[in-house]
Amino acid sequence: MSLNLTLLGELIAFIVFVWFCMKYVWPPLNGAIEARQKKIEDGLAASDKAEKDLELARHKATEQLKEAKAQAADIIEQAKKRATQIVDEETTRGHEERENIIAQGRSEVEAERNRAKEELRKQVSALAILGAERILEREINEAAHSDIVEKLVTEL
Repeated sequence: MSLNLTLLGELIAFIVFVWFCMKYVWPPLNGAIEARQKKIEDGLAASDKAEKDLELARHKATEQLKEAKAQAADIIEQAKKRATQIVDEETTRGHEERENIIAQGRSEVEAERNRAKEELRKQVSALAILGAERILEREINEAAHSDIVEKLVTEL
């Protein structure tokens, strides 16, 4: 057995193996590697785009939050103004109602006072007639002398 012949056989087998691998094995492997590289590049590009979109969304969210806070502050300020206005209106209405109640009370007191005066006049006239009867010791007819009684009432 010669070392040259074995080496030559192994060389031929290796060349056939390399040719077979380059013809049938290497292209699908190379295609899979290239597809994987393209997929990784697309994933990295999408990741970069998503990162930029996320930053834009954060910026928009921050702006919207600022706008919402400003609107909320405006609404609160308007509510405070409206509350103050309502309190002022109700205070004014309360004062007016108080004045009306006081005026009604005064008129009721005045009417009651006039009724009491009138009642007192009638009682005084009745007492005057009774006193006059006793003084004269005779009965005075109230119907007959009503003009005298009326005069007395007006004088009192």
